[in-house]
Amino acid sequence: MAIFGKILAKGLGRTKEKLLGSLKSLLVGKRLDKNLLDDLEARLIEADLGVTAAARISQDLQTAFEQKRIEKGEDVLGFLKDELKKYWPPCDRAVQFAQETPTVVLVAGVNGSGKTTSVAKLAYLLKREGKKVVLAAGDTFRAAAVQQLTIWAERIGVDIIKGAGTDPGAVVFDACDAAVARKADVLLVDTAGRLHTQEGLMRELTKIRNVVAKKIPGAPHEVLLVLDATTGQNAINQARSFTDAIDVTGIFLAKLDGTAKGGVVVAIRNEVNIPVKFVGLGESYEDVEPFDPAIFVDALFA
Repeated sequence: MAIFGKILAKGLGRTKEKLLGSLKSLLVGKRLDKNLLDDLEARLIEADLGVTAAARISQDLQTAFEQKRIEKGEDVLGFLKDELKKYWPPCDRAVQFAQETPTVVLVAGVNGSGKTTSVAKLAYLLKREGKKVVLAAGDTFRAAAVQQLTIWAERIGVDIIKGAGTDPGAVVFDACDAAVARKADVLLVDTAGRLHTQEGLMRELTKIRNVVAKKIPGAPHEVLLVLDATTGQNAINQARSFTDAIDVTGIFLAKLDGTAKGGVVVAIRNEVNIPVKFVGLGESYEDVEPFDPAIFVDALFA
């Protein structure tokens, strides 16, 4: 985990510069007062922690100030770090494996979110854990997506099921049969990217979910939504819409390394009750780690 912390700290460089740099310029060397605390709330919102989280943190700071637990600007940074760590209650962020194989993981997300690459990262992570993985190239609307996933599968050394047509349901149907026949531990299903506002495509995603459910009892066992960290608060709306369509069970936060909006992790925690399970920290399939809230906060304030 220490290695992950160093990688995450590097990946969060722009977020840390925006958040911590802004807070230090506001707080260091100053005595606390109401106006300063009001300014602090605005800075937290600007750092993409979200209005709800910023208001909650501001209220906690106000209470601590009134109780004289914090008096100087410098006191706020340590207080914030400790408070943010308390925002994540203990929960199981691991993949929920089925009692009988294969475990089916459905992966969804909007166009450009990094979804297909995130599927490859999950395949790599699971194979590293000793799992036999099969990929379903269900993003049949983009030939480039199938080609990209095929290249990743070859590099990682996992099987991939593709279809000649454009019916994603047929590909997923065949992939379920293949996963069972090949005694795979995990079937990872890539799906076509779609905007959360496109009702027709969202209904099709629901159909794919139903195909999986009919083929393999209890499936899908995990439904992961890939969110692009660079979109900031828009990720919250995506999470809500996809959850309504396919009952999202976890979030894969992609592109965390290339954004100044990493504070959205806090907003996700406060505004949607879906755990962030994995984070993408680069362009290679190896650039993936399970999400750990304590390490995330430490990296943010390092």
